[in-house]
Amino acid sequence: MTNLLWPGDHRAGEHMTDRALLGSMVAVESAWLGALAAAGLAPADADLSRLVGHEDVAALALGAEDSGNPIVGVVELLRQRATPGIRPWIHRGLTSQDVVDTALMLGVRAVADELRTQLREQVSALTSLANLHRGTPMVARTLTQHAAPSTFGAKAARWCDGVVDAYERLSGLVTPIQLGGAVGTWSATTELATLLTRAGDPTEVAERVMHTAAATLGLHVRTPWHTTRTPITAAADAFLGCTDGWGRIASDVVTLARPEIGELSEPAADRRGGSSSMPHKRNPVLSIMIRRTALSTPQLAAALHTAAALANDERPDGAWHAEWDTLRTLARRTVIAGSQCGELLAGLRVHAARMAENLGAAEVLGEQRAIADLAGKPSSPTYFGAVDRLIDESLRRAERVVGKRGHGIP
Repeated sequence: MTNLLWPGDHRAGEHMTDRALLGSMVAVESAWLGALAAAGLAPADADLSRLVGHEDVAALALGAEDSGNPIVGVVELLRQRATPGIRPWIHRGLTSQDVVDTALMLGVRAVADELRTQLREQVSALTSLANLHRGTPMVARTLTQHAAPSTFGAKAARWCDGVVDAYERLSGLVTPIQLGGAVGTWSATTELATLLTRAGDPTEVAERVMHTAAATLGLHVRTPWHTTRTPITAAADAFLGCTDGWGRIASDVVTLARPEIGELSEPAADRRGGSSSMPHKRNPVLSIMIRRTALSTPQLAAALHTAAALANDERPDGAWHAEWDTLRTLARRTVIAGSQCGELLAGLRVHAARMAENLGAAEVLGEQRAIADLAGKPSSPTYFGAVDRLIDESLRRAERVVGKRGHGIP
């Protein structure tokens, strides 16, 4: 995909593009047909993956307006191109929402896998920064003002906490299959089992078909969730947790990279950060683009929660439809920001001398003197508190949650 108004869109690759989602839709239809055949509810299994391809995307997108979703057109093409004995069994027992929702879950799973890889790499970079700079003094700022002494290692450890939080939430994300049939009751599958098998309980056959399809696709099993949209909102929240953590890092970098502060710099790259009119400028564009994402993703997640709250009847009239591109946009933008944050952290330049200079020029020991006066004793030589202990705890937690080893974690 390309997007002139979202620089960096290429970093998301094929995640949840039209072509990728079409492939997932066909995979769902194929897995379902195979599950029906395995249960004796269809005459034969068939690989449908080569019947519809990327060359069909444009026509399917154009025709989707007639039915409100692309599945009607996908099923028509599959039935036109399949062998005569297979045609009537394609999509039998499914509804459009089953296919769309399950295809979206396949896309979410792939995005979550990539995000976990990104987050692991970021934890590695942050662990190294925290260890390397655990003793690099700098002034801590609260409400934009100089506050007290700290170290850059402590700041890097706090960044790491946010990334580990995001990893923890993402690791708990469940991507379930959606197979309910017309109104979420397995009615068609149960009817097929009643008429075509001698099973004592046709509903057990219907459940087995669903389990077989889920295993084929590698998705979790759960009861139909046509109007219980927690799988969608859970994905949104997991993605939002990532952009929150990265936005916090980027916000620090854009502040500390200001020329009058000069404590951090983004990785150097040819032409990056250049201005169209001021050749002397080098803007912190990686951080700016990460902040752009952190500022816009909460609204996308909110739209998904609103749609979930307004999911009425057995299939929502508009709320469901509002989810599709919103979820795709949120997912792709999260991958993009994760890639940009990984690059930022891997090449972040720390100007320790400038940090020391700014700390030395600041009056930041008022609290320490007040405590010394209260105790009636001289102040301690330093005022860094439990910095090392807190850094160590953050890095130990990172190791427990993410499993990164070999980076000097105590």
